[in-house]
Amino acid sequence: MGETGDGAASGDGRVRLTAWVRGRVQGVGFRWWTRARALELGLTGAATNLSDGRVEVVAEGPRDRCEELLSQLRGGATPGRVDAVVESWAQYRGSSTGFVER
Repeated sequence: MGETGDGAASGDGRVRLTAWVRGRVQGVGFRWWTRARALELGLTGAATNLSDGRVEVVAEGPRDRCEELLSQLRGGATPGRVDAVVESWAQYRGSSTGFVER
């Protein structure tokens, strides 16, 4: 819930969103679901299981589409159960192609 940084977009409006999702989000198809939503939105990045049970979602693309993905992560229609999502915004890096599950 806390946005950190200024969320500055690149010159063309692209940003990098990192969202840490807490709840029952491992072993329930959450990363696959997130990947499908991100690809539908034209975003690049990754959804990664963390050792503490959270999933880290890194997505890059237009800010409005990253905000839509964030809204869907919080929206209640995800596999499993999302208890909380903490987000951080940063400048677009362009370091990813496609969207992968890790």
